[in-house]
Amino acid sequence: MPETPRRRLLDRMGATPTLVAEHTLIRGDLECRGPLMVNGQVQGNARVRGELAIAGGAIWTGNIEAEGAVIAGKLVGNITVVDKLELSSTAVIDGQVTARRVAIARGAQVLGQIQCTGSEPVIEFEERRAAIG
Repeated sequence: MPETPRRRLLDRMGATPTLVAEHTLIRGDLECRGPLMVNGQVQGNARVRGELAIAGGAIWTGNIEAEGAVIAGKLVGNITVVDKLELSSTAVIDGQVTARRVAIARGAQVLGQIQCTGSEPVIEFEERRAAIG
């Protein structure tokens, strides 16, 4: 029997994520082989071979490649997501967005272009859960 699909990316994080804690600043490029959760600040580029979560209040400056992502904080840079990108109502992206599927909560801001590489249109939704972080 197939596994029940889970709507939120964080619900799907099976492995223990790498955590960038609140009040932490990381400078430099990152390569992560599993899920990554950011609550602090990162200044650098990243390749995340798993799910990425950027919490509300977190700030990332640099370009990101990830398998999937949920963003509630601020990203200054471009993001490329292999599968699904979900933007919470508090998300701010100042850069280009490329993903197979994109879901944007009302209130999220993208100051750049959005390119969907899949056949599904961008989905807009009203956020009912509290944003991550």
